[in-house]
Amino acid sequence: MNDYLVKAVAYQNQVRAYAVNSTTTVAEAQRRHAAWPTAADALGRSITAGVILGAMLKGDEKLSVKINGGGPLGTIIVDSNAKGEVRGYVSNPQTDFEMNEVGKAVGTNGLLTVSKDVGLMHPFVGQIPLISGEIGEDYTSYLSKSEQTASAVRVGVLVNSDYTVKAAGGFIIQLMPGADEDVMKIIEERVKVIAPLSSMIAKGTTPEQILEHILGSDHVTVLESMPVQFQCQCSMDRISNAIISLGSEEIQDMIQTDGHAEANCHFCNETYHFDTEHLEALKRAAL
Repeated sequence: MNDYLVKAVAYQNQVRAYAVNSTTTVAEAQRRHAAWPTAADALGRSITAGVILGAMLKGDEKLSVKINGGGPLGTIIVDSNAKGEVRGYVSNPQTDFEMNEVGKAVGTNGLLTVSKDVGLMHPFVGQIPLISGEIGEDYTSYLSKSEQTASAVRVGVLVNSDYTVKAAGGFIIQLMPGADEDVMKIIEERVKVIAPLSSMIAKGTTPEQILEHILGSDHVTVLESMPVQFQCQCSMDRISNAIISLGSEEIQDMIQTDGHAEANCHFCNETYHFDTEHLEALKRAAL
């Protein structure tokens, strides 16, 4: 099954909700970065929550999430947009704990920062101190404190013994202004008792069914669905233009010193190779 995300409303538009199966997307991130289980879990949770936040955007808007809690994982970076495209990486992907303690790996001595590019001169930036490093709880805190939206965020990743990803997904449920207290209590109680998301997805539970479990099949209305995928914006042309921007003298130094150049993309771990002939062409373009 291809990854996809659903958008829904419930309780007569008092609630908006998003749920996603991100298994293939997270598996691609794990593969590209050769991430060990705890790192794959943390990165996968971050990617899952990030792609849901991206789905809240419109048109060509996009966002970037940075998580750094001072733990051994280092920094987690996730980029996403309104089209369901997401990419991400973690500074130290070969990090693992026996009990898969994501909070310990991420740490809590740091910040979660969300930067949204909505087409204005400057991006909107929201930032909160990490409260647990468990990702879902931290995103819940961000939405509540930075965007003043009462939300419930759950994300989960199930990693196989061979380090591949078996299941990944999550949901964000938000109360609209003026929502009834009874509705709030119902959702709170159902979120508390829901089974682990990664286990539900591994058993074949769909995003629609996840929302029905929480909101009740009689109350939830799915508005639309959209495909989700790991998609990086890097390319040979982009890297070539970046090298050209260095100037002809810098490119000549590359030719004389090494005779070639390599560039690696942090997000997708793709390496681009430039031989002497290619560098000579870029040097001419830089003149």
